[in-house]
Amino acid sequence: MLSISHTAKTFPKLPYEEMKNAILGKNFNLSLAFIGAVRAQALNKKYRNATYVPNVLSFPLAKDAGEIYITPVVAEREATKYNLTKKGYIGYLFIHGLLHLKGYPHGATMERAEKKFMTLFHLKQDFVSQLTQLHTKELKNLR
Repeated sequence: MLSISHTAKTFPKLPYEEMKNAILGKNFNLSLAFIGAVRAQALNKKYRNATYVPNVLSFPLAKDAGEIYITPVVAEREATKYNLTKKGYIGYLFIHGLLHLKGYPHGATMERAEKKFMTLFHLKQDFVSQLTQLHTKELKNLR
């Protein structure tokens, strides 16, 4: 099951449920929220003790349940840096969050899975490697 909520003004239409089912299975209960920068920063501070505004956060709640928060305003800014569409980058962030909920840490295995699912869902994949490396580098720099 997938529930989608939003406090952010806009978010792209993507096959979120199909993506969730492909990565986590149909029985996984997922809450996906598109949120603004203030809420994203507050969640990041509260649960990760980090002060920056994240592009995506994922939280496992149980073996078969979790939450993903995506910040579209951050995603839009970052997508532009890499000549990606906002829709394609948000799709990437969603896949990235799903893989974390499945237990993947950052690294080559996660990158291969991201490429696989970006291809499966017809999202632009040329920059997946670059984005994964950047995402990991930015996280390390912000700690």
